[in-house]
Amino acid sequence: EKGIPMNLRETIEAYQPYNEQEERDRQQMLYLLDHEKDLLLRKNTSAHFSASAWVVSHDRKHVLLCWHNIYRSWSWLGGHADGEEDLLSVAVREVREESGLVHVVPVVPDVFSLETLTVDGHIKNGAYVSSHLHLNLTYLLEADMKDPVHGKPDENSGVRWFTTEEALSACSEPWMVERVYRKLVSKVNDLERNEKLS
Repeated sequence: EKGIPMNLRETIEAYQPYNEQEERDRQQMLYLLDHEKDLLLRKNTSAHFSASAWVVSHDRKHVLLCWHNIYRSWSWLGGHADGEEDLLSVAVREVREESGLVHVVPVVPDVFSLETLTVDGHIKNGAYVSSHLHLNLTYLLEADMKDPVHGKPDENSGVRWFTTEEALSACSEPWMVERVYRKLVSKVNDLERNEKLS
């Protein structure tokens, strides 16, 4: 009756948290899905779903970041669900739009990470957007470093590849580095180790 997207709820329910942050944020997402309306749409001005992409090179040693105009920092790529329940598709589409990359493929089809992100109030398209939460699902995508990239001027001021160490240093948002990007680097390393073992 609250317009709960059941597949999305089931995906989040089935997700195996990596750490305490993911478990707490997963519980929060499930609670909001049960108690809030329109979580796939920006018209819910308190919280809504978003999708992010951790885009790695074939050898997993580099990551693609954009200079985000609102956050004034090098950051991952992604965007709002805007009514779309298939958040993997949202992540892939956003990477293509924000970087100009054509060939972007999921390393794994499942949610790679999840986190509740705070978004400070800001001006967008000349209007003030109140501070709110992004209920974010992250996907691990892969692209070829040789493919051309370009920015999307209304959202970012450039896109480039970094080594994973450079990426952690380039981001000027301490919480994102410590709680999200370091976690993603660790998860990629874990995935690499498991692939070598199998």
